[in-house]
Amino acid sequence: MTGHISVITAVHAPAAHYLQDAYKSLCEQQLPSGWDWQWVIQEDGETDTVAPHVPDDRRISFGQGRPGRAGVARTLAMSRATGEYIKVLDADDMLTPGALARDLAALTAGPSLGWATSRVLDLLPDGSTVGFDQDPPEGMIERGAVLAHWKAHAFRAQVHPATLFARRDLVLALGGWMALPASEDTGLLLALDAVSQGWFTAETGLLYRKWPGQVTSDASHTHEGERTARMAVVEARATILAGLDGWRFGD
Repeated sequence: MTGHISVITAVHAPAAHYLQDAYKSLCEQQLPSGWDWQWVIQEDGETDTVAPHVPDDRRISFGQGRPGRAGVARTLAMSRATGEYIKVLDADDMLTPGALARDLAALTAGPSLGWATSRVLDLLPDGSTVGFDQDPPEGMIERGAVLAHWKAHAFRAQVHPATLFARRDLVLALGGWMALPASEDTGLLLALDAVSQGWFTAETGLLYRKWPGQVTSDASHTHEGERTARMAVVEARATILAGLDGWRFGD
């Protein structure tokens, strides 16, 4: 079997200098014979700051657009994604060796699976790492299990949307990332969970960089009024999708 994986990265100017680390982690990936990747980078904005940090590689497609936050940038990037599978990689994060191959193996072996995730470690400024205390066991995640956990644990899923690997057609059918100022990746994860089974790999697949300039460290990210609204619309979409007759992947 042969094919293509499209790695989707949204980037804004403050994080552009981290693209080299993300690129290095991509170049270290080893895929089965016949498989390759493309890196689709979309700037959230139209500045002169990001392009100089984009590596010169024929596998990279770089685009720009009006500022609209990460969800808009990722969804615009889908217009240039040619792979059967989509992998999320934030500009300031890094894949661990073998991450793409493990994701691919899970979905090619499980035709009823629509998406996969993996363990993530927070990468702190001092170089140390911190794990997550709610990782599920490795294996299949039944449809609706992520939503149930998310609702029961103060809107925190047991799998991380920054590690998402999914079938391109399914991501497009669900409309890509939600039009929200934040939590747009959680919105897509819960939508996928509502209509298909997933997979969790217990081996670490991503180093999630923590740094002062990241969007999730901004005070607006935890503003109670906005956060409540985000969670409400994320939950509503997932719940409605789960209840639609015939809207199931793999059935």
